[in-house]
Amino acid sequence: MSVRLAVYTDYAYRRDEDGVWAERAFALFLGGLGERLESLTVIGRLDPRRGEARYRLPAPVGFVGLPFYESLARPVSALAAMARSVAAIWRALGDVDAIWLLGPHPLALAAVALALLRRRRVVLGVRQDLPAYVRARHPGRRSLQFAGALLDFAYRALARRLPTVVVGPALARRYSGARELCEIAVSLVPAAALAGRAELEARSYSGELRVLSVGRLEQEKNPLLLAEVLAGLASGGGEWRLDVYGEGPLADTLALRLRDLGVADHAELRGYAHHDELQRAYRDAHLLLHSSWTEGFPQVIVEALAAGLPVIASDVGGIREAVGDSVALVPAGDAGAAEAALRHLAEDADARGVLIERGLEYAAAHTQEAELDRLAAFLEAEGT
Repeated sequence: MSVRLAVYTDYAYRRDEDGVWAERAFALFLGGLGERLESLTVIGRLDPRRGEARYRLPAPVGFVGLPFYESLARPVSALAAMARSVAAIWRALGDVDAIWLLGPHPLALAAVALALLRRRRVVLGVRQDLPAYVRARHPGRRSLQFAGALLDFAYRALARRLPTVVVGPALARRYSGARELCEIAVSLVPAAALAGRAELEARSYSGELRVLSVGRLEQEKNPLLLAEVLAGLASGGGEWRLDVYGEGPLADTLALRLRDLGVADHAELRGYAHHDELQRAYRDAHLLLHSSWTEGFPQVIVEALAAGLPVIASDVGGIREAVGDSVALVPAGDAGAAEAALRHLAEDADARGVLIERGLEYAAAHTQEAELDRLAAFLEAEGT
């Protein structure tokens, strides 16, 4: 495709002699997008600490580094760094036809004005419900909550005049007034990786059952619920283990809670897992539990469904609208309901089989190739 695209994300990157590295697997999705366009340039904060992060941006993908700041929760240093970022974004716009701005974010709003001044096409991007995210992550900081609501309002107002890409149906509904709207799932599952019949039949639900959790160990993800659920499973009989993949400020708190409930020996906090390692973890598990207080639509659910893994998820955000009856939904924060759903699916082969089949159908319709092709076509149409 002929469009030259810049993508702004409020992510941090590192640089070394081998290239530019990202912390999040979303870089893999951007790499696939770059293969479908004439060129792709990523714009993001450049961490002054050199060295590898986790995912290297493919060599054809360009990179523009912006002044670094730790977090928007420290607004003084963040605003100072963003003010110094304007010139770099202005220069980057000279080499592209369009820019895709993932937000809501203050610098994304500034970039809209810069792009329009340079007569470049603008596409907005939204991956989460920002007000809900800020409320869950910073429950006591009213000023941050107000700022999040204001940013969200500004982004939705801009969307009435600009094409917009959203992740999941809940955000699609929230941005239904956009001039043009493209709803996607951020899928990292290639069609060739979908679980086959032999693999499904080899997964036995007799003996020890392994429950998998994947996500950041932060307030809005509600990881402490995992300890409550495991304690209930252990006391109710059967052999249960919990594998938690993720890192964050609540890691030590979760470990302590597991010990307090007497189930630390039945759990393993495995920290961050690279995308490839995580794919193996899905296939070694029996069930996935997703416990968040708030979500847009998490890519881990698509990955678990593609591996033929039954999923129990909090009924929040866009999960119900996206996957419907392909997962077992439970009220957010209800450990008893999550425990009951896990036990039911472990014991009832028919119910489990129905979920697995529905999940594979969903995953097959939302492979990495399908999502990237649709996104690239939308960006091409809006960017030229």
